[in-house]
Amino acid sequence: MNQKTTTEILIIDDETSIRKILEITLQSYGYSILQAATAREGLQLTATQSPDLILLDLGLPDESGHATLKKMREWFGKPVIILSVLSGEDDIIAALDNGANDYLIKPFRTGELLARIRSALRNALQENEGPVIRLNGLEIDLSTRTVKKDNELLKLTATQYALLALFGRNVGKVLTHQYLLREIWGSDHVDQLQYLRVFIAQLRKKIEKDVNYPEHIVTESGVGYRFLAGSN
Repeated sequence: MNQKTTTEILIIDDETSIRKILEITLQSYGYSILQAATAREGLQLTATQSPDLILLDLGLPDESGHATLKKMREWFGKPVIILSVLSGEDDIIAALDNGANDYLIKPFRTGELLARIRSALRNALQENEGPVIRLNGLEIDLSTRTVKKDNELLKLTATQYALLALFGRNVGKVLTHQYLLREIWGSDHVDQLQYLRVFIAQLRKKIEKDVNYPEHIVTESGVGYRFLAGSN
């Protein structure tokens, strides 16, 4: 039985030139590459090859990338990064709400793409390691529902903990305002952005070294928040 010895990335994009550039670049960094030019081919390769990460274009010839992502997320749990010329806020929010881990607008810098890939793969690995999430001095224990900062137990309300745990399960991924509000407060509160802002401010006071320059809970303007590991 053959086993993958390198990280495998599936590129789903109808532009041959884009696929070729990505293939050459990513292979030079040790990644194994699969390619698909249509949504149908991409879904087939996802099902049969189970790649470690997918780079998905939204402008596919046979089906919207948004629809493809929805289908994919019914059974594929590994990272998906959107690469698209669509830069509108609605497209970005829709992709993230449909399960994308990240979103890069074409044209993008190679270094940024590589960093996003490393982050998505690292976070996916961490999700599979167990119920304790450790992030540069922060420790979120999902089994005991406790949080420590620099080995000191933090006192959090139930809602503060629920919000932080949700971030912890999605490190590096942009979570939209609507997604956070729906998950924590329910579908009746998806328009109550002030709820979210208040609790984000409270969490930052408890976990950030400097609330004016947050390292963990980073604002993605007009979209939502991204939870990062922080820096030493």
